[in-house]
Amino acid sequence: MAGIPHDHYEPKTGGQRWLHKRLPIVGLLYDTLMIPTPKNLNWMWVWGIVLFFCLAMQIVTGIVLVMHYTPHVDMAFASVEHIMRNVNGGHFIRYLHQNGASLFFFAVYLHIFRGLYYGSYKAPREVTWIIGMLIYLLMMATAFMGYVLPWGQMSFWGATVITGFFGVIPGIGPEIQTWLLGGPSVDNATLNRFFSLHYLLPFVILGLAILHVWAFHTTGNNNPTGVEVRRGSKEEAARDTVPFWPYFVIKDLFALAVILAVFFAIVGFMPNYLGHPDNYIEANPLVTPAHIVPEWYFLPFYAILKAFTADVWFVIALNWISFGIIDAALVGVLAMFASIAVMALAPWLDTSSVRSGRYRPMFKWWFALLVVTFIVLMWVGSLSADALGGWVPAISLVFTTYWFGYFLVVLPLLGVIEKPLPQPATIEEDFNAHYAKPTSGSAVAQPAE
Repeated sequence: MAGIPHDHYEPKTGGQRWLHKRLPIVGLLYDTLMIPTPKNLNWMWVWGIVLFFCLAMQIVTGIVLVMHYTPHVDMAFASVEHIMRNVNGGHFIRYLHQNGASLFFFAVYLHIFRGLYYGSYKAPREVTWIIGMLIYLLMMATAFMGYVLPWGQMSFWGATVITGFFGVIPGIGPEIQTWLLGGPSVDNATLNRFFSLHYLLPFVILGLAILHVWAFHTTGNNNPTGVEVRRGSKEEAARDTVPFWPYFVIKDLFALAVILAVFFAIVGFMPNYLGHPDNYIEANPLVTPAHIVPEWYFLPFYAILKAFTADVWFVIALNWISFGIIDAALVGVLAMFASIAVMALAPWLDTSSVRSGRYRPMFKWWFALLVVTFIVLMWVGSLSADALGGWVPAISLVFTTYWFGYFLVVLPLLGVIEKPLPQPATIEEDFNAHYAKPTSGSAVAQPAE
């Protein structure tokens, strides 16, 4: 795997050789665990195991919850209350599932931004990045459908608002909306469809996650320098790498233990901190909540959707050119999906020959502004349009503009105008610069950061 020269599994006993000829599962596991891994990986590379844990936890807790859940508009809310009050350990299982989704998205955002900073999307890892973005899209779809299932006020009205955006697509929009809902409005057919898909999609995500791991095991892991592992010989590769087991397995498990300590503290002491109080009120189609907001992990893209109001010059121009077909709602929907699409296109938009942001001084500042943009959009996405003296749409528009500008303008231009810092020739050189003890009479090169 990874094209890096290393020792492979060799069966020693007769039983091992018999099994290996018929089902080489032990060899596959050995090559997976013992894969040569760049020895300079930092703590930002621990989020992979957190994500796998979250996926497993969501699947297991989800299977337990559906044993007691009833996907019917007259009984869904009561069945959730039954889980919370009458099922042994039901409240704990539900809170694990509910907050596990938040941990899942928290980890995936750090995972994505780490990839954006260290250039993990660049050749030859474009397929790995695209698979990762597909996983992210399916996560969003799964989380949205799961949020509807408790059939609380925010569940019902969130589904009504979000699915309503598909109806603004000219021509085919109403048909798509009807297909999604199973009828003219959010009702029992909608709940059944969302329940079925919410149960199915995690297994699709699991399959894509396996492909994701397979993809980066084929190309080899990226590392903070962006410098590839030397592959001239086994001895040469060994100076840049260490086996994944036991070094990084133990490191990952330690990080997972620390993260889970915080996670279980939240589950135990403040499980509803990230929830909305209106979702503990049964859905009522006749009573609209004062302020409809999605879960926190959707807020940046919700802010982008709301940024394009009817008085924005761009929307006015498109509306005039299209003879009224393209309105503010359609522009908002297109912008929301486009904001994810530009991330997926990062491998082709970034023109720099340097992979890691560690050696790109101009890039660091623009990337830091991107992180700030994401946080600000998350904040304004939680606010009503008339908050902050009515400045919420304007703030959303400014930071939305930068989000698109970063991918469509900044990344292509930086590759032309930026002068990168010197990079280490090998991973071994970077590792020694960070960790090797200098010998008397010799100096060790200092890392860039």
